[in-house]
Amino acid sequence: MNIVLIGAGNVATQLGTALQEKGFPIVQVYSHTLASAKSLGSQLQVDYTNQIKAIRTDADIYFFAVKDSVLPEILKSLPALSGLLVHTAGSIPMDVFAGYSGRYGVLYPLQTFSKSRKISLDTVPLFIEANHPADENLLEEIALSLSNRVIRLTSEKRKHLHLAAVFACNFTNHLYATAAQILEEQDLPWDVLLPLIEETAAKVKDLHPKEAQTGPAVRYDKNVIDKHLAMLKNDPGQQEIYRMLSQSIRN
Repeated sequence: MNIVLIGAGNVATQLGTALQEKGFPIVQVYSHTLASAKSLGSQLQVDYTNQIKAIRTDADIYFFAVKDSVLPEILKSLPALSGLLVHTAGSIPMDVFAGYSGRYGVLYPLQTFSKSRKISLDTVPLFIEANHPADENLLEEIALSLSNRVIRLTSEKRKHLHLAAVFACNFTNHLYATAAQILEEQDLPWDVLLPLIEETAAKVKDLHPKEAQTGPAVRYDKNVIDKHLAMLKNDPGQQEIYRMLSQSIRN
């Protein structure tokens, strides 16, 4: 079962590494930039290219791990492929492949990835979908070799899952960055917040997030809220985020 990776970013790096470690042969890496293709190709010790027309046409599976906005353009330029086309995105419907192949599907890992931080997929939920039962079974078999939690999910439900993930991960991380900026401006170390962050994350394993909510907004401590807003007067963006989140929590 030969696999080609289309993309060489965070997801492609982690997924490609995990697949290879489980014995699935990666035979080629494609990226639109030669440096990225070479970096991941060299890491996996496989062929690489930045030329779409040079993508191998004899692979069994093609995993697309590219920006959502780039995928349609890549599909328009692809040579004819006979294998199973699989994307890894949360917000793109499976039928983005319709018209380019008769076999296609999705393997969406619900996790945040960085090239420089290796992560085990063992406990990462993997959401799969395919347009043919046999291919969905194949994707399930592959996914189960990577993770102990594999779920079949439609494109419609997956896009809502992705929306929830943006709130839970991307927006939360941005708030970490905002908190770090506030501390650094006062010559305070970022890592003093780590025990608080760790406990906040651990707590929602036992409590529903609504039950775990604390802070001035949930108890409507207007004196504290007003003081904080005044402290943020020189950064209207941060001030507006604070105001909107406090109001949302209160509501």
